[in-house]
Amino acid sequence: MTAVLRGYIRGVDAVNYRIGRVAMYGIFVLMGILLWSSVSKTFFLPSLWTLEMAQFVMVGYYILGGPYSIQLGSNVRMDLLYGGWSLKRKAWFDLITVCFLIFYLLVLLYGAISSTAYSLGYWKTEPISYLFGVLTGSEEIGRLEQSSSAWRPYMWPIKAVMIVGFFLMLLQCISEFFKDVLRLRGEDI
Repeated sequence: MTAVLRGYIRGVDAVNYRIGRVAMYGIFVLMGILLWSSVSKTFFLPSLWTLEMAQFVMVGYYILGGPYSIQLGSNVRMDLLYGGWSLKRKAWFDLITVCFLIFYLLVLLYGAISSTAYSLGYWKTEPISYLFGVLTGSEEIGRLEQSSSAWRPYMWPIKAVMIVGFFLMLLQCISEFFKDVLRLRGEDI
């Protein structure tokens, strides 16, 4: 059982580490888009796509970097009491709070799947089965949702990034749960 937990922790941590290291360079993409926006507004005709593209890049940067942040323990934490606790007490507290986070991420993941199904043109009651049907080719894509801005990009790509990010964050939280279980057993991680 311990070997299975350790294998899961190693696998999820490795995937999220690599994705997080790539995603952290998204800040440079965002800076380039905003720099182009400033230059085009000053010297040329303003670009219509820059503000919305900057928002999309920021969403990808934030959501795909979240699991990496959780893995490193660099997420925001109230350290008033927590900092002085023993490792075992911290593990108990983290074990309880990560359960709430897992529930919250499941709700966010369901919402992201529903929103993506809607952006692909589905308006019925079972978005998860529809989305998997689209991926396998058994369902047909309806009217694709576009932004209401002048640029009018399709919304499904950024919503798909949200699904991937929430799923990876959920896997990382389960990994953190397993780490806390191993800590409470007195095992090294």
